[in-house]
Amino acid sequence: MDALAKLIQGFQRRFKEAPSAIVRAPGRINLIGGHTDYNEGFVLPIAIEQAVWIALRPRDDHQLALYSLDLRRSAHGDLNKLVRRKGWFEYPKGMAWALQEAGYELRGWEGVVAGEIPMGAGLGSSAALEMAVGYAFATISEFEWSPSKMARVGQQAENGWVGLQSGVMDQLASAAGQADHAVLIDCRSLETTPVPLPPQLALVVMDTTTRRGLAESAYNERREQSEA
Repeated sequence: MDALAKLIQGFQRRFKEAPSAIVRAPGRINLIGGHTDYNEGFVLPIAIEQAVWIALRPRDDHQLALYSLDLRRSAHGDLNKLVRRKGWFEYPKGMAWALQEAGYELRGWEGVVAGEIPMGAGLGSSAALEMAVGYAFATISEFEWSPSKMARVGQQAENGWVGLQSGVMDQLASAAGQADHAVLIDCRSLETTPVPLPPQLALVVMDTTTRRGLAESAYNERREQSEA
């Protein structure tokens, strides 16, 4: 069973109906520019096939509720009274917080999330989750989706809510990536330029099964060192 079929089946089992909307945000690999995004340099990532999917439906209140098929855990929060805790749900809550800080009016929704991106493998799984949540809010709350704006919101979610002083590359690669293209990102202006990949080119990504979490790693220390 593929990820989309698994997602729809999981939603129907939980909510006894079909989802109102389904959104998807891909992970990424990076060809050039590690640790240069937060220094306002250039990066050249590629969106990959593996993605985070969310099936959802609107609510009549200001609750955000998600069930993770991969973790088999549910979580919820009041959009008007978001509280910091620990765990995977901090990324969706962080997006809700950052969107509201940016002036967006949000409606509540509930859904099921599933991912094809190995967590902690350096493929941008947290950024993909943030962008999928951003897509979901844009769909339910009916505001315009802008890749650059949503990428900045995702960065703010990590910086201001999760506590990781990340750049904007992962989010913008997920939001602006195109099939069969890399995306050249000017991290100062957030201008993106699609770069076609040669049809004869094959990119091989290997999962070594070595896991890490940026929020628990020396990432923030590396940023401090580069800015010193």
